[in-house]
Amino acid sequence: MSQAQSSHLLALTLTPMQTLEAYPAQGAATWLADAATDVTGVPQLQVCPGEPSEIVVQIKNQSDRPLHLNLQTAGDFPPHWCQIGTEGAELLPGQQMDAVLYFEIAANFFEDSLALGPQSQIKIDYQGQLYIYSVHPENGQRQQISSAVFQIFVRPRTLYPQFLPALYREVDFIGRLLKIFEQAFEPAVGTLDTLWAYLNPLTAPETLLPFLAYWVGWPSGGPWEVAKQRRLIYHAMEIYRWRGTQRGLRLYLHLYTGLPLEEPERPPEQQPICIEEQFTQGFVMGAAALGQEARLGGGRPFHFIVRLRSPRPEQIDSALVHTIIRQEKPAFCTYELSVELASAAFASPSLPS
Repeated sequence: MSQAQSSHLLALTLTPMQTLEAYPAQGAATWLADAATDVTGVPQLQVCPGEPSEIVVQIKNQSDRPLHLNLQTAGDFPPHWCQIGTEGAELLPGQQMDAVLYFEIAANFFEDSLALGPQSQIKIDYQGQLYIYSVHPENGQRQQISSAVFQIFVRPRTLYPQFLPALYREVDFIGRLLKIFEQAFEPAVGTLDTLWAYLNPLTAPETLLPFLAYWVGWPSGGPWEVAKQRRLIYHAMEIYRWRGTQRGLRLYLHLYTGLPLEEPERPPEQQPICIEEQFTQGFVMGAAALGQEARLGGGRPFHFIVRLRSPRPEQIDSALVHTIIRQEKPAFCTYELSVELASAAFASPSLPS
């Protein structure tokens, strides 16, 4: 609904951009008659907490001289709710300018603990006035040349009335009543819509991680950071599947240390996570050749060496790496661990800290 007013100086039109979805009834016996006939003709703006609303004001200069305008609002609403935006202060004869009344209230308007007191109720209907003054360019004196009245209705944003017959949607009280049930049930509905995120260790709330870890038999305690714990729970089944193999051990060390699993430009013996098998026979008469295989007692069956090459080796917990290796290796294998500084030529700049 817009309101147009005209005087010998100005033509004024107020147009609310957010109108009421239901008529603000005063009583069950009168709402039909009031909705059928608008007797006020006053622009009615609906303001939802936490959402911006506005009234567009069109001003036309009907006089034969330029006007320097000043706009102000007043009413029974808090002054900080409203901000005025204009295209300028001067309006030439016959020209038109637009101004905007911006309204925004706190998102917790209805939930504020100070909103209600003993034997009191929240005021949700307000009345305001727009005053337009002509300012003298020399002495700065103001003279009121026009005014307009508007109404503000604070209403919660609710979706439930759209599931009702149209007859019930015309009653403002029904929407406000259903908002109570919507606020009670909507968190559960939102949780069901995003249930997949609660069951994914990478996106689940931190408090749910022990429950997800129990699902896959992963220890929920331990010296793990939350980000590493998420990755380990996510890959737990793959770690179990490859337990006792070189692939499974490399994957576990990759998830813990953050070192690249494999870098194609590096030779195998220079990989950030390198596992060297030492399955040699040592010195055997008539079979051994000069080199590593010719060492006396050099044969160590089922032995391997784990080399971790990191640009920040001091950040790797060697004791925890030993625990991981002993847990993942076959029981009959022996091993050695070496944590080394990665060479500058192969240092990975993307390694997380």
